[in-house]
Amino acid sequence: MLAIPTASAVDETSALYSKINWRLLPFLLVCYLFAYLDRVNVGFAKLQMQSDLGFSDAAYGVGAGIFFIGYVLFELPSNLMLPRVGARKTFSRILVLWGITSACMLFVRNVPTFYAMRFLLGVFEAGFAPGMIYYLSCWYGPQRMARAIAIVFLAGPIGGIVGGPVSAWLMTALAGKAGLAGWQWMFLVEGLPCILLGVMALRLVPDRPAQASWLSEQERRLLEAELSPAAAHKHSFKAVAKDARVYVLALAYFCIIATIYAISFWLPSLIKAQGVNDTVQLGWYSAIPYVAAAFGMVYMGRRSDRLGERRFHCAVPALGAAVLLAASFATDGNLLVSLVLLTLATMGLWMAYTVFWAMPAEYIKGPAAAGGIALINTIGLSGGFWGPAVIGWTKSATGSLGHGVLLMASLPLLAAVIVLANKLPAKR
Repeated sequence: MLAIPTASAVDETSALYSKINWRLLPFLLVCYLFAYLDRVNVGFAKLQMQSDLGFSDAAYGVGAGIFFIGYVLFELPSNLMLPRVGARKTFSRILVLWGITSACMLFVRNVPTFYAMRFLLGVFEAGFAPGMIYYLSCWYGPQRMARAIAIVFLAGPIGGIVGGPVSAWLMTALAGKAGLAGWQWMFLVEGLPCILLGVMALRLVPDRPAQASWLSEQERRLLEAELSPAAAHKHSFKAVAKDARVYVLALAYFCIIATIYAISFWLPSLIKAQGVNDTVQLGWYSAIPYVAAAFGMVYMGRRSDRLGERRFHCAVPALGAAVLLAASFATDGNLLVSLVLLTLATMGLWMAYTVFWAMPAEYIKGPAAAGGIALINTIGLSGGFWGPAVIGWTKSATGSLGHGVLLMASLPLLAAVIVLANKLPAKR
């Protein structure tokens, strides 16, 4: 017979996770906020940087996306080492190195240097997002995982909300100070905090629950009991690497992430194409889609956990995003309609992204989960290169951003079909 939890046990578990939430999630959210900001702030830098340095749209698109080439090449080794090195040292190393590299973007003077710095930024940030997903799976069971992921990955929409106005303000208010252009100040100011966060990670991130000094022995036992059903099903990375379902998940993720970053990198330009030329105004308009995305992520993560359902909670928002992006193709010159469609499409993409990561975290168990999640992310995140690059190439070839967006709309549609067609059992 199944044991029915008493009201006292439920209260103790809720109190335990309330403590864990406050100890872990805010810091991880802030770290990932800067990770997302330092990936996509090049979209705002483009508004000044492209004319200052004479970059073509195609060169910009490739440079924006080449970050992900460096990322995917070094992500798997980083995450395979994480269980041995520990999350504390891994996250600290990643934060410090990418903070230095992001700040050094101010030294870019030509296309080869632009490509090199974006590539190195990807190399040094490699493994951070999947590392966090694995780390969260060491603290949260299946009933709480999507909500935890949703809170940490709110950093993406928050980065869009804060990043647009702040980046625009830095580029205008600091332009010319100390002989630096506005876009150079933006890279410097938004990169340096990551170094401080890397130092803080050494104190604030326990490698595992057993090392958390802020947990009592009773709380550790309670957490172990919560995680024990999932921990019982461990398997090797070799078995994960041979599992065809892992590659199916990676393909679906590729489609989602390619579209997310295509929109993220090109959103300021898409809004500018509707007749908005003021940089600060562009920053505020660019924040609107991410406000909607933040609310959508929290709602969908909670709903998915409550109902214990993942496929439809991922596929339906992805399908909606595909339809809305396709519809935005016909809104040339209408700022309001275009912004509404892009806002709803962005919300759908981030909701699908949030629930998606609860699926591999439940399917792959044990220490090999770090490598398995990284394998999915490594393959899928290459979409972060192709999405922005395809829009850049399309813009250079046709003179229109709309054709690239229309092409991108096919990808979340394919992701929805893949997710619906593949029901994942709990991996034993």
